[in-house]
Amino acid sequence: MDGSFGELLRECRVAAGLSIGQLAKRVHYSKGHLSKVENDLKPPHDSMARLCDSALDAGGRLIEAARAVRDRAADAGLTLDRRQVLVAGTGTVLGMALAGGPRPVPDERVVAGMRTSFEHLRVLGMQTSPVVVLEPLIALVRTVHALAHENPKPIKARLLLLAARIAEYTGWMNQEAGDEQQALSWTRHASELAQAGGDREIASYAFVREAGLALYRQDAVGTVELAWQAQRVDLASPRTLALAARREAQGHALAGDRSAFDRALDRAVELLDASTPDTGAYPVLGSTAPDPVELARGWSLCDLGRTDESAAVLNRELARLPVTSRRSRARFGARLSLAHALAGEVDQSCVTLAGTLDDAAHVDSATVRTDLRELARTLGRWHNHGAVREVYPELRRVLRQRY
Repeated sequence: MDGSFGELLRECRVAAGLSIGQLAKRVHYSKGHLSKVENDLKPPHDSMARLCDSALDAGGRLIEAARAVRDRAADAGLTLDRRQVLVAGTGTVLGMALAGGPRPVPDERVVAGMRTSFEHLRVLGMQTSPVVVLEPLIALVRTVHALAHENPKPIKARLLLLAARIAEYTGWMNQEAGDEQQALSWTRHASELAQAGGDREIASYAFVREAGLALYRQDAVGTVELAWQAQRVDLASPRTLALAARREAQGHALAGDRSAFDRALDRAVELLDASTPDTGAYPVLGSTAPDPVELARGWSLCDLGRTDESAAVLNRELARLPVTSRRSRARFGARLSLAHALAGEVDQSCVTLAGTLDDAAHVDSATVRTDLRELARTLGRWHNHGAVREVYPELRRVLRQRY
């Protein structure tokens, strides 16, 4: 990037024919704050850069420039070798066996019982802290995997696929617990198990999950590239391809590329419409929300600075989520409150937040706290506002909470 972020912001503002005061009103930041950013006395924050990029129609240049500033300031980024399949802590590799020697070949009721155990843990994971379910998930995937190793086909393949599905969800719960390295390790192990079981579906979805990790690192390029890899896996179902296109769209939004975002999301809609219910030997992959693509649309419109549109979509889709889906309600409720705050609708943001914090407290999610921290920073600009003063103590409590 030639020049500083402040110089680019000034150049875009002048090109748009706006005074610094006019821009301040559009993005709901003070004139003094923007002046300091333009003069490189304050570093740009990502959300401010997104709002300015949208208001000035900068085509993602301000978003990228803010990211460059952040990257230069970081001491070191997270680097993970894509060839690393397992790290200490998963405790499971292909070829493991149960202690005490071989077991009888499990019949249909045993396999169904282990699948039911997993589904119960997944339901519990929707409503409580990931630390509550991680230990039983790890024990279950080890047991199923070991049984697969000890038994012949076709039962072996069925057990490997079930173990892969449990491993994939274990990765997700590790991400929710804030352990990205373990999340990545379990996700890659899931892919390994699925391919050993003769199915490429989870292998494709594993890239979708990795793209989600990149998304929460604010890595737009990594998100898009991993989503592309998911779409290049042979024999992936239309539903998994739809979830990959959805993740690709979120990456484009993070980069401020509106056209690419719209194209990818349209492709996700088409693929999801063409998908059929999963009747395979393992539970359905990915989101169980009524319309995961529309939820992603609402999420990403906020990243694109189109905060009013984001709030409208998220408000509609949140009403469709069942009350038992506390993790999803917390995640998208926090994003809805953030969209309202970034749009300058402080009272509505606080009302929404008050209804979200109980869910957020119960699910204890590292990813939800990412948005809540951004929301706390945004609402802090109105710290003397009555509604903000009322909700802020509970927001701080949830942000400090650890199970």
